[in-house]
Amino acid sequence: MNLPRSLVSGFGASLLSIGLIAALPAQALDAGQIAPPFTLNDPAGKSVSLESLRGHYVYVDFWASWCGPCKQSFPWMNALQARHAASGLQVVAINVDEKEADARRFLGEVPASFTVLFDPKGVAPGAYNVQGMPTSFLIGPDGKVLFVHQSFKDSDRKALDEKIAALIGAKP
Repeated sequence: MNLPRSLVSGFGASLLSIGLIAALPAQALDAGQIAPPFTLNDPAGKSVSLESLRGHYVYVDFWASWCGPCKQSFPWMNALQARHAASGLQVVAINVDEKEADARRFLGEVPASFTVLFDPKGVAPGAYNVQGMPTSFLIGPDGKVLFVHQSFKDSDRKALDEKIAALIGAKP
């Protein structure tokens, strides 16, 4: 069965996971494209939109509680937020677990000192064409994607620090 990509966004991952549709070719979000908007809730239930962060550099990270590399990336993102907050960087981690309790359990083990949002329906990762966890996007103050990074390993830290610092005009 072949469905148009527009029908797959949002619920497509569920259909794919149970074998009702075949994988569609990836249409990656490229540097220079406008980042798709999102409005999601944080753990306190406060609504946060990408638009409300316009004018800042935003490091958007998609993650899940079952993701091993996500456990490695959270301490790094805590340090990233602390190191570059004065340069206008905002780290926003979007959880894609269907059960918010799973995400909250993860956060109890691996605390976040940056903005965490919940997207149990997977709308935002569908709009960003996220193919795996974690996947991150650095978005400029103008709302355009500056770069995309998939997965996370300890060996990525230095290169990511240097790339982000160069793009936001800060010291690594």
